[in-house]
Amino acid sequence: MKQFFRQYGRLTLALAAVLAFCAVLPLLFQQSRSIETGSWGLSFRTEGQPPAGNASKEALRRYDAVYLGDETQKKIYLTFDAGYENGCTEPILEALAKHGVKAAFFVVGNYIEQNPDLVRRMLREGHIVGNHTYHHYDMSKLSDEAAFNQELTSLETLYRETTGEDLPRYYRPPQGIYSEKNLEMAQKLGYRTVFWSLAYVDWYQDNQPTDEQAFSKLLPRIHPGAVVLLHSTSQTNARILDTLLSKWEEMGYSFGTLDELFA
Repeated sequence: MKQFFRQYGRLTLALAAVLAFCAVLPLLFQQSRSIETGSWGLSFRTEGQPPAGNASKEALRRYDAVYLGDETQKKIYLTFDAGYENGCTEPILEALAKHGVKAAFFVVGNYIEQNPDLVRRMLREGHIVGNHTYHHYDMSKLSDEAAFNQELTSLETLYRETTGEDLPRYYRPPQGIYSEKNLEMAQKLGYRTVFWSLAYVDWYQDNQPTDEQAFSKLLPRIHPGAVVLLHSTSQTNARILDTLLSKWEEMGYSFGTLDELFA
């Protein structure tokens, strides 16, 4: 009888070990899976909760890339993509200054060339200026490392000539299109790639969302650790930002920088 119970106990332990392994297997697979080429995308399952991305946080972390911060902290990391200037950046900077919020602006070559004073103002007011490449190409098509590097280093040179400072090593792929090879090449240059966990369709100049449409996306979907992408070319964003920041603050959120995100 004792032998029976000993065998039964060993079988129970073995079964428990198998079940435990099966439980963590999907997580292990998710963390180790490769990153597919494509456009960055999100899947929102529950309002107020972080979305799932095209790639897991663990997979991105291998290449010093992120799309989401600490999911236990009600902190927002605000970023803007700046492809050109149409008069919206100044009111955006004024709203940020009013709330004491430091953001990140991802700029391209022609933006720095045509708006050096605005770029210097971003730097002077404590914002991070990031690399959105020189020409805003689809970088997933640049498999040649020298061509990829040229897009980033050319912007570094222009920024240094314009501001006298080195460009912070934060990179955002144009249009959110990327490949695993891109992430690897950016990492080799010392860059940290910044995707996002909240955005909305704000970039069409002839079809700008109303204030109500913007709030309907940006308020219920905000979540702890959110990396927010807005376009500085959006008249809607320039108009609502002051109110938007106030509403997020009323919801208990504070704001962090990319330096803090990667700390």
